[in-house]
Amino acid sequence: MAKHTLSVLVENHAGVLSRVAGLFSRRGFNIDSLAVGVTEDPNVSRMTIVVDGDDYTVEQVTKQLNKLIDVIKIRQLNPSDSVARELALIKVTANSSTRPEIIQIVDIFRAKIVDVSKNTLTIEMTGVADKIAAFEEMLKQFGIKEMVRTGMIAIERGNQVIKIGSSEESE
Repeated sequence: MAKHTLSVLVENHAGVLSRVAGLFSRRGFNIDSLAVGVTEDPNVSRMTIVVDGDDYTVEQVTKQLNKLIDVIKIRQLNPSDSVARELALIKVTANSSTRPEIIQIVDIFRAKIVDVSKNTLTIEMTGVADKIAAFEEMLKQFGIKEMVRTGMIAIERGNQVIKIGSSEESE
């Protein structure tokens, strides 16, 4: 089984997320990651759904998604033809003796400190899941107090776009 990323354009109104998630649940298909946000058109949201499954299962789920009235378009993204990122916020224990080492790790990973308190640093990190996992592993020695991750979002590279309201895609 492999990870597949689906970019799903849906109508931006209440209940759509529940219907999409319900479809996956009814088919016994686990969602690894799900991120939803409004697009350039305020009436349309984009769901980025990462699932683990074989090609046949993903094809079946795609066909079922297409039957939902709120779904406008679906595109399976090819990892080599798309840009994918995740955002993580990590609150780590930091005192005067550990703070310089944490800051050095933050710099190496090109992360950013977004909040400082007497005993903690909150760090913002964007990147692919493996990079965030490696960063998390480096910070564990200091004591991670809290962490939140967005799940992956993705978009096709270059001039490729999923046009809203058209069956054609731009090249």
